[in-house]
Amino acid sequence: MRDRCAVRLYSFQSLIWATCFSVTILSVRPAQADVALAWIFTDHAVLQRDIEIPVWGTAADGEEVTVQLGDQTAVTVAAEGKWSIKLRPLPAGGPHTLKVTGKNSITVSDLLIGEVWICSGQSNMQWKLKDTLEADPVIGAAADEQLRLLTVPRVAKDEPQTSADGKWEVSSPTTVPEFSAVGYYFGKQLRDVLKVPVGLINTSFGGTPSEAWTSRQKLESIPELKSGILDVHKQAVEAYPMALAQYKEELGKWQAEADKAKAEGKPAPQALRGPVDPATNPQRPTGLFNAMINPIIPYAIRGAIWYQGESNAERAQQYGILFPAMIQDWRERWGQGDFPFLFVQLAPYTRIVKEPGDSHWAELREAQRLTTTKLPQTAMAVITDVGEELDIHPRRKREVGERLAIAARKLSYGENIVHSGPTFKEIKIDGNKAILSFDNIGTGLVAKDGPLTGFTIAGEDAKFHIANAEIAGDTVIVSCPEVEKPVAVRFGWANFPVVNFWNKEGLPASPFRTDSFPLTTK
Repeated sequence: MRDRCAVRLYSFQSLIWATCFSVTILSVRPAQADVALAWIFTDHAVLQRDIEIPVWGTAADGEEVTVQLGDQTAVTVAAEGKWSIKLRPLPAGGPHTLKVTGKNSITVSDLLIGEVWICSGQSNMQWKLKDTLEADPVIGAAADEQLRLLTVPRVAKDEPQTSADGKWEVSSPTTVPEFSAVGYYFGKQLRDVLKVPVGLINTSFGGTPSEAWTSRQKLESIPELKSGILDVHKQAVEAYPMALAQYKEELGKWQAEADKAKAEGKPAPQALRGPVDPATNPQRPTGLFNAMINPIIPYAIRGAIWYQGESNAERAQQYGILFPAMIQDWRERWGQGDFPFLFVQLAPYTRIVKEPGDSHWAELREAQRLTTTKLPQTAMAVITDVGEELDIHPRRKREVGERLAIAARKLSYGENIVHSGPTFKEIKIDGNKAILSFDNIGTGLVAKDGPLTGFTIAGEDAKFHIANAEIAGDTVIVSCPEVEKPVAVRFGWANFPVVNFWNKEGLPASPFRTDSFPLTTK
């Protein structure tokens, strides 16, 4: 699926968006007298090791519910049609059987205890393994009894849901082709390194902005997000009937012109694109949080991986507030503290431009980079080497998933490894030169395949010029004959950055800027 709607705003223009999506219907189990187990506990599930394991469901008020897992037994009483308990932490292993008993009995088999990760975002997270480069041999070798997969149906709702359709499946050549490629490569590396069961929950939806994945309460609690997202969406909903009436009127005129052109043997005028109802658009604020995140909570997890941002690229400054708020929202609702949240910086995209200039995508990448400085237990996978000029969906997903896994190995599992490429630390001006220092240099800085590229430099006039850049030990020295008194440097500041700055551990540097000149997005 191409998210050609990726970078559009919620504004009155959104009333004429072309819908890029098909929406499946969420199935919610009705409340019933018999005891019922939450939808996410199915055969072949993976439960998170080493932390308390929440188990919940529905039953008649006052009904006594007994939960058994391994040698544990816990008893609770349903209230207001619901019940929940927490089981003691368990080490990796299995298989186990989960049994829930009330007036009736439910048995869930072949459960493993291991590492559970949420895989979320828009189309580049949704992108199927079968549609990536060199997928066939990977799919053919996908049989792994200890790697389990769950995909949440793609649907938006206006109210928080507690259930969804879906079941856990064992990784095999028949189950992985439709699964998230990024998620699969991430989980595969964790399996190879940790040697424990891994469960992946794919909850992704192409062409969707971050506000769709954030709760209404969180958006309402931040003035900039309430006015810039919720209020704008409300205005769009109110304006939709008029926009629809106008479209119908214009459609009549178009039909008359098309009929005339056909009679005269001429090409028909360009077809009109009708407005999409913002009240039902899957991109609407909170809709995906309600239907695709809330039903998972409070399932015990280790953390989340995230690949999204294309749909917010024209609102990068707003994203700098929104994205951290969304992460905090999830953490608060899960109640597991600051669980690791690992995300992918946007890949290069659109035609390569030789001269320095403004870039919405560069500004969005900066908002992503700065998120790692604002929130603990966050990390970013940089993929400046996998972009495609004419395709928003790079087919190279192995590098993406594996770099996320490297970050997880560092943040979540305590490995003493370099988990990031060079990240900008400080700039010093020495005459006509700018001297840059970095964190995450590993065992050294390198220019891959030739002299350093992608650096630009500017004086007080804020006009950037292509710069000469050289590695000097753990620093990079940047200069340009046209800039006698530099004040700022930018690296990779383009929709499609052409860059080759890495560390020796094989991880690319994040694009960055040292200046605070005004940006172009809102």
